[in-house]
Amino acid sequence: MDIKPHPRIFLPKDYKITHWEELQPYFKKLIDEDFHTKQEFEFWLKKVSELESTVSEDLAWRYIHMTCDTANKEYEKAYLDFVTNIQPQLAPYEDLLNKKLVASPYLQELEQSDKAYLLYFRQVKTAIELYREENIPIETKIQTLAQEYSAISGQMEVEWEGKKLTLQQAAAYLKDNNRNIREKVYRAIQEERYKNHERLDEIFSEMLSLRHQVAINAGFKNFRDYKFKALNRFDYSVNDCFDFHNAIEKVVVPLKKQLHQKRKEILNLEALRPWDTSVDPDNLPKLHPFEDGEDLLNKTIKGFGRIDSFFADCIATMRSMKHLDLESRKGKAPGGYNYPLAETGVPFIFMNAASLHRDVETMVHEGGHAIHSFLTRDLALEAFKETPSEVAELASMSMELLSMDVWDEFYPQPTDHKRAIREQLEGIIFTLPWIATIDAFQHWIYENPNHTKEERIVAWNRISDRFETGLIDYSGVEAYKNFSWHAQLHVFEIPFYYIEYGFAQLGAIGVWKNYKSNKTKGIENYKNALKAGYTRPIPEIYSLAGVQFGCSETYISDLFSFLWKELILI
Repeated sequence: MDIKPHPRIFLPKDYKITHWEELQPYFKKLIDEDFHTKQEFEFWLKKVSELESTVSEDLAWRYIHMTCDTANKEYEKAYLDFVTNIQPQLAPYEDLLNKKLVASPYLQELEQSDKAYLLYFRQVKTAIELYREENIPIETKIQTLAQEYSAISGQMEVEWEGKKLTLQQAAAYLKDNNRNIREKVYRAIQEERYKNHERLDEIFSEMLSLRHQVAINAGFKNFRDYKFKALNRFDYSVNDCFDFHNAIEKVVVPLKKQLHQKRKEILNLEALRPWDTSVDPDNLPKLHPFEDGEDLLNKTIKGFGRIDSFFADCIATMRSMKHLDLESRKGKAPGGYNYPLAETGVPFIFMNAASLHRDVETMVHEGGHAIHSFLTRDLALEAFKETPSEVAELASMSMELLSMDVWDEFYPQPTDHKRAIREQLEGIIFTLPWIATIDAFQHWIYENPNHTKEERIVAWNRISDRFETGLIDYSGVEAYKNFSWHAQLHVFEIPFYYIEYGFAQLGAIGVWKNYKSNKTKGIENYKNALKAGYTRPIPEIYSLAGVQFGCSETYISDLFSFLWKELILI
């Protein structure tokens, strides 16, 4: 794919950010600039977009470098320099630009002529409403704490058979057919997390206090209500989240219980223990989909090409530009992400592959995000590309299901291919209750900001038990369970960004259902939805994909009736 950078219209061609003093004049120039026609206003918006994209991409690379090598002090210094010395300076100027934008006499004309501008300007008005200068240093402190959480997590490792393994690498042994090995590895992983639990709990308590203050400063009674506004959740409410929790509890948890009961019976166990949930119940060896990161990449490109040649071209282009870091190693931050690069338009995929099937899931998931970036890179403004998470995750989670037919690239044996698909579908049944758990827990946390650490443990166990099956015996490892939420980086780094996966997973099942009926039409709808970026409201984008946006019990029951039938047929 021939990727040409968009020519700059405002900043010097080779300009790179070094420090705030040389960046500041460009903001001042835009704040002082006049426009006298609608066309001049639109051109001014494009210049603002270019400046914002440049700043965004600079931060992106600093974050990417730091997460790829958390032990590199230069990378850490560069990231923290941006967070502490540049980012706090940006907020007042961004607020002035926003106020200049909404004061434009051409604002209403653009809103009426193009729904994309209406959505963009609505977000700008929200940003103005929420802006408080006193929150700038607080946000900086929160980001510093998040970086500490990431650094601690990135350094976690266990020793196994004389080797140092990251937690992701060690987790591969949880699929071992030898139950003793699984238990030892489970305890080693959990103990490594547990030895850091006091500091991680302290970090979160500090974050909680700071976030509550941010909300109070902005005129909200709690951070949950503030964050819903900040996340621009215009298309659903807090009560919709509660409806989602209830529907998952009623529809999905019973299916999860059936799977646990079946696993317990097949494994012939008196009690299902937490180290028994990943092993193949038929005692088949763990799936081995690829040898290393390069093999994972090659098979992904080949498989994507069988679905749609454009999908393969996207990932191949990223490879040629070295926009991938796939393998797990000590010193890498945990997790995986696709980081959009605002100015380049070609994103970066980061993950911790350890030759497990879940790595295939992660690769195609982040690949869906990447394809989304490619499909929106030519939209006129950066704001049009910044899709809400409910849409971004629809792109990625749909790709997980759309790609299942081509997983024979990873599993040439039909029995292994079927196992992988079964694992994927069962994974959805296990994941949605976890999403509901994390989301419900965060609602409780921020509705009760003055809770004690002891009360937090009680609440966590009460909420997690609500979405559990009651079939897993945690006796003897209760201490690990008390802090199991520490492994969910979203709670620390991206509060309330998690239920989006739930809404998107429902939409993805619908996209897959349509694809099963008509593959050509299913892919066409999927691409049309992604191309829209954020130029339409969320329900309309879902409609372009051929699905509805919702979380009613009836809707979820219909989707899981389809999924369960497909699972039984495998």
